[in-house]
Amino acid sequence: MSTPDPRASDGMKPHRAGRYIAQPTGYRAFFPTPLPPQPSVRLEGELQTLLSLADRALGRLDGSIQTLPNPDLFVFMYVRKEAVLSSQIEGTQSSLQDLLAAEAHILAPDRPRDVDEVVNYVAAMNYGLSRLQELPVSVRLIREIHERLLQGVRGMRLTPGELRVSQNWIGPAGCTLNEASYVPPPPHEVPLALGALETFLHADSELPQLIQIGLAHAQFETIHPFLDGNGRVGRLLITFLLCQREILLKPVLYLSHFFKQHRTEYYERLQAVRDGGDWEGWLGFFLRGVASVSREATETARRILALREDHRARVTAGLGRAAGNGHKVLEQLYQRPIVSVADVQALTTTTFTAANNLVSRLVELGVLVEATGYRRNRLFRYQAYIELFGEPGDAAEGAPA
Repeated sequence: MSTPDPRASDGMKPHRAGRYIAQPTGYRAFFPTPLPPQPSVRLEGELQTLLSLADRALGRLDGSIQTLPNPDLFVFMYVRKEAVLSSQIEGTQSSLQDLLAAEAHILAPDRPRDVDEVVNYVAAMNYGLSRLQELPVSVRLIREIHERLLQGVRGMRLTPGELRVSQNWIGPAGCTLNEASYVPPPPHEVPLALGALETFLHADSELPQLIQIGLAHAQFETIHPFLDGNGRVGRLLITFLLCQREILLKPVLYLSHFFKQHRTEYYERLQAVRDGGDWEGWLGFFLRGVASVSREATETARRILALREDHRARVTAGLGRAAGNGHKVLEQLYQRPIVSVADVQALTTTTFTAANNLVSRLVELGVLVEATGYRRNRLFRYQAYIELFGEPGDAAEGAPA
């Protein structure tokens, strides 16, 4: 005699994404159905058009990055922009300037306390991209990334790197479990659900790659396997899958920009999948984001190239015999846009006086800007380059994280 499935105890019919099931203490938790959705995603009409646009935009972005003189140098800022934006979705206040200052060890008195969370995001992304050389996207990699994301920051007491063993929920600040807007699966279901997601990621599929990645992100957020950091890990998952599958050769898509701009719709689309199985609505939103941010990043790459040519011309024309060292410093600025005179001295292997004169001339040429206001221990920003990744007028919609 078979044992009745406890998931059917609430009498609700499952839909394409799963179903809510009443738990012994009274709340209803969501049990996701393994991917891919059944019936299958309807790739027709507007969704097919959006998929085509996103594919083309990603292809142009990947090609534009390859035209840069040294693509690896320019990845530095793309990664940091994604780190800042993804962290801001979760409530951090730190900006790109704050992150760069923290990495340059500028201890400003008004530095946001949460900047270390963004520094961790950068470290987690770089670690994951490196780890992909030997370990595919998997539950093991996801746990390793989570551990690095929360190391030594807010949330570090919430078992970094460990799948949750207690129930979590999403809702307005201070709400109870019974008042939550969404309750993920109970902890005993988490390993099973993540295992099914990993199986989906490595199975042969006729679904287009971008559709698979969009499904995977939504499913991860639905499982919500950790007590903290789920949103950030889920968005890192997108980057890792794009790079592992060689859709992008470099991590230059800051998709969190689109999610932050449309934060209310981002959460509503994810919830519509859980409440009614609306995978097509979520995927349409996801593909619009991929296309939009790919176009922005492609334009940024074009402006980087134009800026580099302009500043190379200024250095050549304005520094005379020191132009060789000037070009050496300029190239380094794309990977480290805040420097000291001592940094320039080490890079050019000259005297401190010569390095100081070189920095002063780069300031006169408009390449560098003094960042501290000090007479000693000064730091200098490659401000024009940093501003290419700024967020003018980027007002995000409000929504609970």
